[in-house]
Amino acid sequence: MRHGLKQRKLGRTTAHRKATLSNMAAALVKHEQITTTLPKARALRPFVEKLITLGRKGGLAARRLILSRMRDEAQTRKVLDVLGPRYVQRNGGYIRILKAGFRYGDAAPMAVIELVDRDPAAKGQDSGTLQTADDDLA
Repeated sequence: MRHGLKQRKLGRTTAHRKATLSNMAAALVKHEQITTTLPKARALRPFVEKLITLGRKGGLAARRLILSRMRDEAQTRKVLDVLGPRYVQRNGGYIRILKAGFRYGDAAPMAVIELVDRDPAAKGQDSGTLQTADDDLA
């Protein structure tokens, strides 16, 4: 029986599903808008909204929780330093899902998932990459 099990399985094992949501959350925080399938977008929304709510609270415990769930240090910094203060006046509802038709190959329903009041300049940029030693030499 599936009593109390509300999350979507997405046809993946538990570890694969957690890794998928973690990677998609990091991509959404980085670019502030991504295109994915509709079921993945619907599964991703509560995952990221909880991270942004933690970012609004701030503090070391929130930083560690966000880092443990997203596994990306640069994007964790962005949640705490940029997104948390941006949405401090908003009581939830940080994410919007827009339907985007059907994929050509398999007719999967597609969706655009984006942050409300997003920064259009963040789309497509690698704003959260860490510098390497090669970057310092150039």
